[in-house]
Amino acid sequence: MKVLKLTNEELGTLCTSLAHLYHAGIGGADALTLLAQDEQNRDTRALLHRMAARADEGVGLGRVFAAEACFPGYLCGLLNVGEQVGRTEQTLQTLGEHYRSRARMDERLRAALLYPAVLLAVMLAVVVVLLVWVLPVFNDVYAQLGSRLAGVAGGLLRLGQALRAALPALCVLVGVMAVGLILFSLWPAFGQRFAALWRAWRGDRGVNGRIAVARFLQALAMGMGSGMTQQQALELALTLADNGSLVRRGRQCLGRVEQGDGLAQALRESGLLAAAQSRVLDAGIRSGQGERVMEQLAERQLERGEAELENAVARVEPVLVVVTCVMVGIILLSVMLPLIHIMTGIG
Repeated sequence: MKVLKLTNEELGTLCTSLAHLYHAGIGGADALTLLAQDEQNRDTRALLHRMAARADEGVGLGRVFAAEACFPGYLCGLLNVGEQVGRTEQTLQTLGEHYRSRARMDERLRAALLYPAVLLAVMLAVVVVLLVWVLPVFNDVYAQLGSRLAGVAGGLLRLGQALRAALPALCVLVGVMAVGLILFSLWPAFGQRFAALWRAWRGDRGVNGRIAVARFLQALAMGMGSGMTQQQALELALTLADNGSLVRRGRQCLGRVEQGDGLAQALRESGLLAAAQSRVLDAGIRSGQGERVMEQLAERQLERGEAELENAVARVEPVLVVVTCVMVGIILLSVMLPLIHIMTGIG
């Protein structure tokens, strides 16, 4: 049986819609049935009907979600805890905001990767056209004048000849890249998967690391706000970690908490919080506002990560434009300067 894939945006919309229906006093089975009636996608509608049937049999909402393979374990676990402490509506609302935030971040990451890729492809296309088709024309002109391309221009001509020989393979490669870019920009699930692979490859370096830590802290805040102990919230937050370094630091933090260290100290010692942030969190925990302070710290961390991502994208365009102009200038100058010299000698 094919497993339905839900994007972060769809997960966020589903949780928020359920929270609104719960707030209106509608039970789980009826709420899922209402959502199924309004759903346009056939597979999603069938999924909601199956979930409504289970809920109508008295199964808890968390177990209803857990019975379907398309829902993350983090979502199901948090719902189970929310039901146990009587905060199902608040948990659904929090989950909706969380997954919509992840969807926005994935969209920004997709845009950040797509735009430079398109610009780079255009730059390479311009250079290939110059090397493969334009330089041979100049070479013919030089031959008619009794000379030939030498030096830098000669090397570029030989490079162009090699590229012409490999043109079929290059066309296949360009076609694959074009298909990938189209899927990346038009198919959210593909873009989401690519973003996950990118995060796994980049680990905790740079902007990616800051965003990964922010999401970990958000998950921890949600767990604590749903009535979990600090240890339970850490264990659940670890299910969201998608790179080895973050998992290692999260487990180190969990081990310190199990040994009796305070949460703020454990987060600082494991490198998940700076010293100043740790002191703020410690004060918040002492005043009974630990989950709220944790959420604020995560939001600030995420905002910084998003700002750094936007700045990085803003720097890419001028760099690629300058590189393209320099490369095109070198190619043209290496050809035109000797030609001008020859024409001057003839004149």
